[in-house]
Amino acid sequence: MNSIYVSHCFDGKTLLQDVRLDWQQGRIVSLQSGVKPQLHHQNQPQLQGLLCAGFIDIQVNGGGGVLFNQLPDVTALKTISKAHLGFGTTGMLPTVITDSLEVMQRAADAVAELLPQPLHTVLGIHFEGPHLSVARRGIHPAEQIRPLSDKEMQLMCRKDIGKVMVTIAPETVPVEQIRELCAAGVMVSLGHSAATAEQALAAIEAGACCFTHLFNAMSPLTSREPGMVGAALASPQVYCGLILDHLHVHPLSARIAALCKGEDKLILVTDAMAHTGSELQVLPYLQTEIRRDGLKLSLPEGTLAGSALDMNTALRHFCQDLALPLTAGLKALSTNPAALAGLDDMGQLRSGAVANMLLLDNNLNMQRCWLQGAEQLKVQHNKKKDVQ
Repeated sequence: MNSIYVSHCFDGKTLLQDVRLDWQQGRIVSLQSGVKPQLHHQNQPQLQGLLCAGFIDIQVNGGGGVLFNQLPDVTALKTISKAHLGFGTTGMLPTVITDSLEVMQRAADAVAELLPQPLHTVLGIHFEGPHLSVARRGIHPAEQIRPLSDKEMQLMCRKDIGKVMVTIAPETVPVEQIRELCAAGVMVSLGHSAATAEQALAAIEAGACCFTHLFNAMSPLTSREPGMVGAALASPQVYCGLILDHLHVHPLSARIAALCKGEDKLILVTDAMAHTGSELQVLPYLQTEIRRDGLKLSLPEGTLAGSALDMNTALRHFCQDLALPLTAGLKALSTNPAALAGLDDMGQLRSGAVANMLLLDNNLNMQRCWLQGAEQLKVQHNKKKDVQ
């Protein structure tokens, strides 16, 4: 049995004080609040900080110098997993952006091979495309954007690749295919789309449950055309992913989205490329390159190309810059993505849950990390102002 005492804890619902948490064989056995170490436990002093569930990122294109599309194999997945674990991501959906069917199949095979292995963070796979709008494709190659075929449907409905998310543009994929994907347990997310609000709402009626990086690469909310953004904000049942690097979305727009979606339907994502968790500055991509400037990644002409964001930084942006509650931020990073994916034993700290845990300091920097109960190496971050 392993035990820790900690001054503060967020269990996924409530902020608790003076907590003892016990775990064994990778799962939490008990959590009690109002408990401090007794004299005979002086070799286990109370940890100062906030204990919370590990972060879950549903949109990870790469990390540690590796882009999953370019190296769709198990070695790449392990590298990406380790890079993001250093920032508190204990669960992730490696993401394949628009590419050939062969690359999609190789990526799925790699996930299927890794899933049974111990101590990694991969939960499944996210296919972001290729069934998107050419007009809103961003850096997705136009020549690979195509209708959803039977082979791709079979690939996305595989039962050996864990949790599956698919980003589609609702104007390019018939509602019948959306229903088929949802019936197979696939999470259908709407994005890279020029759809009308009516088209988006029809997709939601067919089972779509999420919007991919809200505001970005989608038809905007205007006075007479609500667009994709309007449909997302007006639909209380759907989740919305948000890239909170302050580059993809203005902080005020992000705050508005958070207030509209409430504490239970917002999900913070990184949309991370190979640069996150590495010193990589320039990544060759197709016939061009992706250049780094801080958290900003862009093509030479200026088009945003994913992000160098990490989840720990996203949490600080949420709480410190948007002036929103810490509990809402932690839900957006762990509880909500777990709920979206139907991961009942993740995203919260309770008896029976997987012991994926983080200890954060008063600046919300990660101090310690446990993956399936095993403590991992931590990464030092720059100090920021305290969160009140």
